[in-house]
Amino acid sequence: MALNPQLFGNGMPVPFVNEMFVLHRDGVEFEVDKIPGTHGGKVKAKGTIYLSNIRMVFVANKPAGNFFAFDMPLLFVHDEKFNQPIFHCNNISGHVEPVVPDDQHRALYSTHSFKILFKEGGCGTFVPLFLNLISSVRRYNQQFTQPSQDPSRLDPLQAAQTPVDDMMRHAYVDPNDPTKIFLQQPTPDTQLRRRAYHSQTPESSI
Repeated sequence: MALNPQLFGNGMPVPFVNEMFVLHRDGVEFEVDKIPGTHGGKVKAKGTIYLSNIRMVFVANKPAGNFFAFDMPLLFVHDEKFNQPIFHCNNISGHVEPVVPDDQHRALYSTHSFKILFKEGGCGTFVPLFLNLISSVRRYNQQFTQPSQDPSRLDPLQAAQTPVDDMMRHAYVDPNDPTKIFLQQPTPDTQLRRRAYHSQTPESSI
């Protein structure tokens, strides 16, 4: 994960090189723990989820203290589960590992628990696309990963190589799910592209 990733003025995440956005979903509630500088380390906020071939990004409607967005690389998400409780709204829960800078020790960073709650409309479009995409990313990237490799030292951006075009073309669209699929990539009036998770300023694509 990465706290407060770079965003454009309209709230759209600044993309990485070769990043392809798949969908965005408004009106979700997001819960996450172990956030520095927050009461008890837990944050609960309403906002929008963006899903790409590299990551999920939650962008809050209103900042909660110093928290306004949360970036979850798909290669670092695990134990994800779709929950359908009887008395509460459908949700996805899971864990995500931190993106550890090369010069930092892994022990300084904690695994986060998260939950995405679908409080406004169905989730028949979002959930299958998310589960299919994260499975494809894992299968495709197994060929680049050594069994003994520390997962926290993987390059999250290698997920960009996963082919997702066909998946998007054949996605089922649930009319009760307000999720919006990107039929073409959003193009803000800029060519800025990020090249690494820890660069402080986005670099122009070449």
